[in-house]
Amino acid sequence: MVVVNISRKIAYCFNLFFQIIVVDYMIPNLDPRALKSMMDKLGMKSKEIEASKVVIEGVDNDIVIENPQVLLIQMQGEEIWQITGKHHEQEKGKAGVEISDEDINFVSEQSGVSDRDLVKKVIESCNGDLAEAIMKLKSSTQ
Repeated sequence: MVVVNISRKIAYCFNLFFQIIVVDYMIPNLDPRALKSMMDKLGMKSKEIEASKVVIEGVDNDIVIENPQVLLIQMQGEEIWQITGKHHEQEKGKAGVEISDEDINFVSEQSGVSDRDLVKKVIESCNGDLAEAIMKLKSSTQ
């Protein structure tokens, strides 16, 4: 029963915090020090996290949020992450493996395959694992 009471307290504090934020947008003259004081009384701390990308890995698809605004709210031993920004879904395994020309040249030399497009496709299919790509290309040419 203690867990339920703590969860209710956390939910109450979280709702109160966001009501304060909404009031802050609606009433722009709200004193930031007063808001900070209220948060301190509730045992809440917030911290903005600088991030360039957030990836949420799902079972079938990944959700990628570019240029997000990330806010970490800590209260009563719990952490709440608030992430806002434009997002898009991406198929699993297509998480943007970057393949450089050096990688293509290395795999091409090691495998003896000169077709750069084929080498790049094999590296992509191996999710950027160069050793696996070399082994696949060597076994397919023999």
